[in-house]
Amino acid sequence: MARPTIAVFTKNRLNPAYHAARLGADRVAARMGAATVHYVPQQPDNVGEQRALVDAALAARPAAFVFVPVHGTHMDAAVQKIRAAGVPVFNLINRLRNADDYVTFVGADDHELASRTGAFLYAAMGGHGDVVILEGTPGTISSRERTRGFSDAAQGFTGIRIAGARAVMFLYEEGKRAMQALLAEVPRIDGVAATNDSMALGALEALAAAGVTAKVVGINAIPDAVGAIKTGRLLASADFDAFKISCLATEAALRHLRGESVPKQILLPVQVVHAENCAPWDRSIEARECPDWDTLEGLHL
Repeated sequence: MARPTIAVFTKNRLNPAYHAARLGADRVAARMGAATVHYVPQQPDNVGEQRALVDAALAARPAAFVFVPVHGTHMDAAVQKIRAAGVPVFNLINRLRNADDYVTFVGADDHELASRTGAFLYAAMGGHGDVVILEGTPGTISSRERTRGFSDAAQGFTGIRIAGARAVMFLYEEGKRAMQALLAEVPRIDGVAATNDSMALGALEALAAAGVTAKVVGINAIPDAVGAIKTGRLLASADFDAFKISCLATEAALRHLRGESVPKQILLPVQVVHAENCAPWDRSIEARECPDWDTLEGLHL
């Protein structure tokens, strides 16, 4: 039998989470006797470019797509092309809005990730203070649900006020610029809730340059964020491990191609990562291990 090829779509080469996702796909494919081809827009999160990459991938006739859409709705027509070609789609991280468009979705509950991380931040602030939210790429479900989670968590703390927000891409430099803009607009900032770690780390740089002290949280638990937690610069993150998610999506694809039944949805558990529990995440992406498929029954929902 010919070795199956998996077309792996990620959003950009700047966000460390997508490097992790590509590595996870490669690792599982190698273990299961498959090949991967990566399709990444040169311009980060570019809809037109990802559409063209879908056409290029279909011309190469892959066995399956492991697919992170760059936008929550603007890739619908391109996904319909994949379905029309009879190629199964395994959706990860950013959920496609039509459940019929994918065999399996792998991710986490974005609202719960943010609400629990936000509550951790607000409690660490003593339940009082002004907070700004760094939202993610407009049009993504992750950004929308994480922003809503941070806002909803604040309702449980009468002394917490959401004093401002900025919507930018999920990237380090974007987070730094957004934080600089908020520092110029918001008189007082006691806490920063960033919808991913790259933006949180960028915000830390902007805060340090401005001489402002604020508690900052992110989401992803990437190695650089864990390092910042260990040194006390970052208060906390949440475990949204794109490496593990991609491992599972790729394994679901290859099991499906073998004729095995796979779940419609796999959601990883929500865990807030902070100074007292960060040891398991304190390793490089390359040193992390893919989850054991046979132990994941509780995640198949």
